[in-house]
Amino acid sequence: MNFCSECGKPVVLRIPEGDNRPRYVCNYCHTIHYQNPNVVTGCIPVWNDRILLCKRAIEPRYGLWTLPAGFMENAETMEQAAMRESLEEANARVEIDSIYAVFSLPHVNQVYVMYRARLLDLDYSAGTESLEVDLFSEDEIPWDNLAFRTIRYTLEHFFEDRKTGHFHVHTRDIHADSPPNHRKSTHVK
Repeated sequence: MNFCSECGKPVVLRIPEGDNRPRYVCNYCHTIHYQNPNVVTGCIPVWNDRILLCKRAIEPRYGLWTLPAGFMENAETMEQAAMRESLEEANARVEIDSIYAVFSLPHVNQVYVMYRARLLDLDYSAGTESLEVDLFSEDEIPWDNLAFRTIRYTLEHFFEDRKTGHFHVHTRDIHADSPPNHRKSTHVK
């Protein structure tokens, strides 16, 4: 950040009085510009024993598979964001069941919140951000072509939980240097 969004004057990076972290501060109008993590929300759209995945038509990870998910917009709930992303990416209507996974990615300043959801019908198609969309059973998931570790972890947990019929909320911190198969996670009952 170079300029204040309030007055247009240059900002400086410093620790404001009473704070403990460097922030961009305008020395002219004294606005403190807080920069906080972005929330990415999405869902696992389920139809019988299959999951709806989208092949990305945008960067990052163009051409790789993902669950419908994206950044929350202002003035919407996390559930609304997950449903909107399903419509935007897969023209899919879903009913949200419950929160399923929360992943912290401090190295990219993001928090992922994933929901279990039920696909309401089979009237889906690729949206503007997807090359194609399709339903996959567990043995058909393109594991080597998944776009993000958050998606891999969400699907791994989902299929494990489905075997027992008990779905828990899973949490995990994912760091840039975490190996892809790092299995440290917890669940909340």
